[in-house]
Amino acid sequence: MLKFLNTLIYFKLSYYSAAIYFVLISCNRTGYKNTYPITKKIPVSNNYYGTKIIDDYRWLEDDNSDDTKKWVINQNNTTFKYLDEIPFRNDLKVRLEQLWDYEKISAPFKEGQYTYFYKNDGLQNQSILCRENNKNNAEVFLNPNSFSKDGTTSLSTLSFSKTGDLVAYSISEGGSDWRKIIVMNASNKKIIEDTLVDVKFSGIQWKLDEGFFYSSYDKPKGSELSDMTDQHKLYYHKLGTKQSEDILVYGGEQDQKHRYVGAKVSDNGKYLFISASKTTSGNISFLKDLNLNLKTSPLIRVDENYQTDSYLLHSDGEKLYIVTNSNAPNQKLIVVNARKPQEKYWKDFIPEGKYVLSPTAGGGYFFARYIADVITKVIQYDMGGVNMGEIELPGLGTAYGWSGKKDQEVLYFSFTNYHSPSQIYSYNPKTKTSIKYWEPRIDFDSNDYKSEQIFYKSEDGTKIPMIITYKKGIKFDGQNPTILYGYGGFNISIRPSFNIANAVWLEQGGIYAVPNIRGGGEYGKEWHKAGTQQKKQNVFDDFIAAAEFLIKNKFTNPEFLAIRGGSNGGLLVGATMTQRPELMKVALPAVGVLDMLRYHKFTAGAGWAYDYGTSEDSKEMFDYLKSYSPVHNVKEDTNYPATLITTGDHDDRVVPAHSFKFAAKLQNKQNGENPVLIRVETNAGHGAGTPVSKRIDQYADIFGFTLFNMGFKALPQKVKNKVKG
Repeated sequence: MLKFLNTLIYFKLSYYSAAIYFVLISCNRTGYKNTYPITKKIPVSNNYYGTKIIDDYRWLEDDNSDDTKKWVINQNNTTFKYLDEIPFRNDLKVRLEQLWDYEKISAPFKEGQYTYFYKNDGLQNQSILCRENNKNNAEVFLNPNSFSKDGTTSLSTLSFSKTGDLVAYSISEGGSDWRKIIVMNASNKKIIEDTLVDVKFSGIQWKLDEGFFYSSYDKPKGSELSDMTDQHKLYYHKLGTKQSEDILVYGGEQDQKHRYVGAKVSDNGKYLFISASKTTSGNISFLKDLNLNLKTSPLIRVDENYQTDSYLLHSDGEKLYIVTNSNAPNQKLIVVNARKPQEKYWKDFIPEGKYVLSPTAGGGYFFARYIADVITKVIQYDMGGVNMGEIELPGLGTAYGWSGKKDQEVLYFSFTNYHSPSQIYSYNPKTKTSIKYWEPRIDFDSNDYKSEQIFYKSEDGTKIPMIITYKKGIKFDGQNPTILYGYGGFNISIRPSFNIANAVWLEQGGIYAVPNIRGGGEYGKEWHKAGTQQKKQNVFDDFIAAAEFLIKNKFTNPEFLAIRGGSNGGLLVGATMTQRPELMKVALPAVGVLDMLRYHKFTAGAGWAYDYGTSEDSKEMFDYLKSYSPVHNVKEDTNYPATLITTGDHDDRVVPAHSFKFAAKLQNKQNGENPVLIRVETNAGHGAGTPVSKRIDQYADIFGFTLFNMGFKALPQKVKNKVKG
């Protein structure tokens, strides 16, 4: 377990002190006595359309403040003192380590004369990038575990030049979204450029072997972890020049804020496809002819509708294949000539269908991957648009892949579901045949478990799918420890996939249930829009109805139900537990958006307005946000569920102040005996790149806290210690 402090820090109790001090309170039904740090109140008043809002904990938004840092230290001390008392916490950690300790590899991909793949021997903090040539001599190409001593620096974006002789890759330090880009000669693995710094939310797109395009914001003048980042810009870096000389290609207009700007170079290297968005949904797009002067060449308008999303999937000479939801809520693939790329010239290549389309291209073919009631379905097309029929998959679940170079003879795809670890298959697109390429040797028998999909009705009668996974032979007597997981936002589809930690939960006789609630993209743009802005309550109603279904049908009961979600899912948990606190025993909001009146004031938060709206839009929008904002709906004299809030001190996407303020509010107003704790991971961000060692510790704490507060004094199912083999 990561040690946050070797010694406790004590503060004197004083009416005039700005320090944080301790008070004894009763924490849970086991009689354990805990000490919450009492959080000082410094009221700040804001007036919204005649409504006065008092924010007692605004000071916790200052991540550079010594008081905030002391508060975090004391909260962590309190939390870990509690977690240390859980008798089976270490047993969970041991089992997590055992199950995690198996070899994992990614699907291979071809660049230049080498085939590359990611590999993790088991418990390595970061996966290693390996490669082999035609002689099958495998070697380590990049080892992110050597980037830092504690594994907190991770490899992010990776991009090879057209020939494969050069590679640019970005790294994240401490989980931050801010990146550095390093350029290397792929042949001899020598760094050839100065490191580019202050890069954020960026891809890397090469212009042949001459240089590459990347995106970033101007560095904030204050805290780089919490200050607003509002104007995204696309740059071109020419090899052999300084970063200060990089060409601004697009962005930074005074009259228009584009918070997300990205680009893709066409396969022939002739065109640059630029997309620009105000929010996380909807974009306009342009083309630039890369044969002309980059500074002076015109931007050719492709799509001018901010209400729709379009991106370049593939190109073949002058033909551009664009994925769009313009007049197609479930998306379609169109083809257009680059000389006349405007929407009026678009022609349907793969028309919109019944299910949401997410296509890929490789080997000279297109693969229409559909989400059919959350399950993957794939149809192959040739370059002429001829439907070649459905591809047979290993089972019901989620499949990814079928992408690669146009001349590749073999493609790869992976398959997984909630109880089956990911397996990799090779695929011959000419014969439409697949062969199992790799499967894991893991100490977990998938055949002992089952996933079933049910459909239930939400508050307004809308039918919602939910997949429930459990051990075969389990008794549905209402006594099963259950985690209900949800997200419900930003057009993101939650698909069946294997998670090592969840496998340990299932081993304990636990049930894992995932409803595909509105706000996501499982049923297209309309499903997404049905959970946005002044329809956001639909998302919470869908989640609440899922909990009620599990209870009514005796999968579990409120004393054995935990709700969990992260980021927008953290908002989901926060809103659900404040609206229906009696419905669950445990709440696990992770890196959540919890202050809905001020979320848009931090980092790139203003870009989330498509989903949420902002308190500055109108009185109606303010009233609606206030009605469900978790921070503003914690009430006096309420028995809230046992709550473990988790966040990272380097989270610069959803700043930890959300979690800090929610924890302070809950601790101050909690009326029952259930504990309210916050676990702040140091040197960690929103989640991506978190070292394996930290993830194991986190899950041991989360599952330990959950089972302990459900009344378990020992693990529900005794796990045998097995030797890795």
